[in-house]
Amino acid sequence: MDQKPLIIANWKMNPTTQKEAEHLFGSVEKEVRKIKEAEIVICPPFVWLEECHSLLGSDASNFQLGAQDCSWEEKGAYTSQISPLMLKNLGCQYVIIGHSERRKYFQENDELINRKIKTALKNRLRPILCLGEEVRDTFDSQGQPLNEMSLKVGQQLEKDLLGISAAKIREIIIAYEPIWAIGTGVPCSPDEAMKAALFIRKTLTKLYNRLIAEKVKILYGGSVTSQNAADYVKGAGMNGLLVGGASLNATEFVKIVESAVRQ
Repeated sequence: MDQKPLIIANWKMNPTTQKEAEHLFGSVEKEVRKIKEAEIVICPPFVWLEECHSLLGSDASNFQLGAQDCSWEEKGAYTSQISPLMLKNLGCQYVIIGHSERRKYFQENDELINRKIKTALKNRLRPILCLGEEVRDTFDSQGQPLNEMSLKVGQQLEKDLLGISAAKIREIIIAYEPIWAIGTGVPCSPDEAMKAALFIRKTLTKLYNRLIAEKVKILYGGSVTSQNAADYVKGAGMNGLLVGGASLNATEFVKIVESAVRQ
């Protein structure tokens, strides 16, 4: 596996003007292209992809574009949907699929996410599959503790990867995002993140085999900052980070990348 950490910026529904998007992208690209020890993916809103692609330098080999979602179909009468073919035409190499906000606000289920993954792979886009539990831990009717992470993440992996061949699974990036730790002030500790990564690899070993499981990149996503980035990459052994709100501040995002690669 490539040992360079993969750092992905998810701008979500930001910024609101083309000028702001160009400034943010340009500021980040100028600095992170110097950091050869990491792979960087920027995922702006669809409407800013063309502008960002035009600003991407030809020598930025460690810098790629990604999208925040895609359709399960390549083309047709699907009003408002964005085809993987369109994303490839705009220079995208990656696409986020199954983000917690898509699951929550747009009621995306595992069946739909599975279809999106397959369509993305067919069109040579690398899916960034997001998964994670909503609550930290609960108890059953007998008062016994339940490990929500293993219950929820295990189900998501089995359903989201249904029908994905061993040859294709290597193209998928898995981003673990504990929803209970996002914007709540209750952080996910590096130890908890490490346990999640180990569980994901154990599940992938069961679904495929150990060799393949070890080759899949697993990222951490959930209130990532420059103060905790190294804890998740170096401490928890994650292969990279999925950065949300902090990626909208060019200076902070560059610090996150620098922290992730610092020995």
